[in-house]
Amino acid sequence: MRIDWPQGPVDVILDTDAYNEIDDQFAIAYLLLSGEKLRCRALCAAPFHNNRSGGPADGMERSYHEILKILSLMGREDVPVFRGSGRWLPDERTPVDSPAAREIARLAGEYTPENPLYVVGIGAATNIASALLLAPEIADRIAVVWLGGHATHWERQDEFNLKGDIAAARAVFLSGAALVQLPCMGVVSAFTTTKPELEYWLMGKNALCDYLARNTVDEAERYAKGRPWSRVIWDVTAIGWLLGGMMRDRVVPRHVPTYEYQYEARPDLPPMRYVWHVDRDRLMEDLFRKLARG
Repeated sequence: MRIDWPQGPVDVILDTDAYNEIDDQFAIAYLLLSGEKLRCRALCAAPFHNNRSGGPADGMERSYHEILKILSLMGREDVPVFRGSGRWLPDERTPVDSPAAREIARLAGEYTPENPLYVVGIGAATNIASALLLAPEIADRIAVVWLGGHATHWERQDEFNLKGDIAAARAVFLSGAALVQLPCMGVVSAFTTTKPELEYWLMGKNALCDYLARNTVDEAERYAKGRPWSRVIWDVTAIGWLLGGMMRDRVVPRHVPTYEYQYEARPDLPPMRYVWHVDRDRLMEDLFRKLARG
């Protein structure tokens, strides 16, 4: 039941590497603007390491402040925000303690298998895995909605969120917790937008819309250098799945990512839900409408 699309309002905690690029900011706003269905209990800063950070600890700290920036633009300083891990898991059995991991574990303790806490991960799974390792009993009280890995038909699973902390991804998959996977390349990669679309639907609507549109355009034009471009805003889809009616998915035997960046079939574990199609236009319409409304 916990991998079925939730029909009524549900409680959500979002774990996000918000400074990693430009899409987490959309997802945070989309979650908070969907309060009729999704009740945000907390936001957690996830670690990341690329050319926008000096390492996982720096990435987490930058993400923490980016979360606060989005909340300020929305006038939502009431939402609790927690710092996450400053390092990757040393192995798939050893947690990294952090305020975020403790808060996920604490909140999960308030829920039941019949009424789970939805833990949405749109970054490396370090904080979520650590919570499950710190408090294994929460595995039957949460449903993890994780954007990571690629489609099963993809040649290699060396996707950013997965390879950032492969031990953490494996710990989540192996925990037996209810799991919904949104694969990146081959599925979510279809959820793209462009400069004309962003300018038409968002620019001038409010301060949040101006920031999201300008941030996306500036980032894309740094690498496109005058060429035509479209930009995937991946992380929105994880929130979109919870809202329902904008994706196609199926229940499949659980597969677990390996250290060789492949999937290993694990029929001994509970099945998982696998998203295989995103209704791009329907989801984009709902996103833009809510952002413009503010």
